[in-house]
Amino acid sequence: MAPPSTRRPGFSRRAQYGLFISYVAAVGGVLFAGLLLFVAAVDPRGFNALKGAALDFTAPISASGRSVVRFFGDTGASLSDYFNAASQNAELKRRLAASRRALIKAKATEHENRRLKSLLRLSEDVPEQIAMARIVGSTFDSSRRLATLAAGSASGVMPGQPVRAPEGLIGRVLEAGRYASRILLITDGANNVPVLLVRDGTPAIATGRGDGTIDLKTLEVGTNPFRRGDILVTSGIGGIYPPGVPVARVVAVRRDSTLARPIANPDRIDFAIVEAVYQPAAGEAIAPAPAAAGPRSPAGGAPR
Repeated sequence: MAPPSTRRPGFSRRAQYGLFISYVAAVGGVLFAGLLLFVAAVDPRGFNALKGAALDFTAPISASGRSVVRFFGDTGASLSDYFNAASQNAELKRRLAASRRALIKAKATEHENRRLKSLLRLSEDVPEQIAMARIVGSTFDSSRRLATLAAGSASGVMPGQPVRAPEGLIGRVLEAGRYASRILLITDGANNVPVLLVRDGTPAIATGRGDGTIDLKTLEVGTNPFRRGDILVTSGIGGIYPPGVPVARVVAVRRDSTLARPIANPDRIDFAIVEAVYQPAAGEAIAPAPAAAGPRSPAGGAPR
């Protein structure tokens, strides 16, 4: 005969002990609860002391449990941040690139505004200007030093007219199309500009070297009068270039030659002004340059 599916506790000593302990625990709990109620009713102050002792006993256990929960919570957050770091990094890089582009654009706009303000002041001082336009190109790998101006015969630009910037002389118009023209820069080897030494009025010829520099030669053979840092301006001799326009600054003085660099660096110029060809009046004498060079006077005479 098969044994029954359920067996009474009497057949198992372990089950009997377990059932007995359960009854004892239940009865003990009821008695303990009753004792607590009796103490709370009879001695509230003592009951509060018991509650404080229980709180002191359970506080470390609660703190330990909270630390465990916080540990696993922080671990989950760290893992989430780790997996999201790539997308966040990419977003920050995009924002940084956008901010950098905006900063570069703002600086470029500020530089262009300064250049335009300088040209505006210069145009007020140069009544014989023909056109004001942007320089849109220049030679890069060539022995010639040429630049392209976005103004041509439609604006009155003709070959031979001088071209300058607020800082100083750039060159002269070599060829003119309908809407653009080519400028022969003062650093080109085919460009010779009559100049004066500002310090003492010594006349000289500034000839381009084709490498961004200018060679200075005095009209008379003798001791080299130039010093490092000397400023030279146009003299107006021979026409074309009006007098008093800054041309170059001396950077090296040698026994048989003097090296200078243009004050108006063609590589950093955005806009330029085309002026009418200078024609000195009959019998007009070119006065020595003053101690400081500046724009020529509205009358077209000696620099002021």
